[in-house]
Amino acid sequence: MVTTPVTSITFEEYLTYDDGSDFHYELVDGKLELMNPPTIEHFLIAKFLEQLIDAEIKRCSSPWLCFRESGVRTGRNKSRLTDLCVVTLEQARELLNASAVFESPPLLIIEVVSPESVKRDYRHKRSEYAALEVPEYWIVDPLSAKISVLLLEDGFYEETVFTANQQIGSRTFPELAIAADQVFTAGNLSQGRRD
Repeated sequence: MVTTPVTSITFEEYLTYDDGSDFHYELVDGKLELMNPPTIEHFLIAKFLEQLIDAEIKRCSSPWLCFRESGVRTGRNKSRLTDLCVVTLEQARELLNASAVFESPPLLIIEVVSPESVKRDYRHKRSEYAALEVPEYWIVDPLSAKISVLLLEDGFYEETVFTANQQIGSRTFPELAIAADQVFTAGNLSQGRRD
């Protein structure tokens, strides 16, 4: 079992923290929280969504970038790792020679739920991203085959849930034409296989 070598750490220390392993950590109230490696399904869904968003950014000629596994500071000594986040070129330029932890709210954050991240994605990150004023937050949940799109209204998220063949509605990408099922199919390795 691996134990985290430090007990308390500041946000500034977190930005340069390296324990010599390839482990990924979030900073939660000054403590390092180890992130378990995602499942293959998780990676495939995140990759599919990243490619979809990259294509939409290019199609619209938006001055935005989509990043996988970048950080977002959500408190004084708190930083979360996102599965995907969309930021402006200006936000990215500010971090050109620094750790990829955004201190201003991304335009969109997407989290793909894993068995051990249910509470973190639905509860903790939801309240932290709302407090940070992230305008749009997607919770992509392959465990229950639903995608929750949360839009910030007066400091709180209004939630719309999409399932099956329902087209996902996005304020950030209003012309994005994708159904919830298509996202979950991307995480299924059995598609296209010949047995």
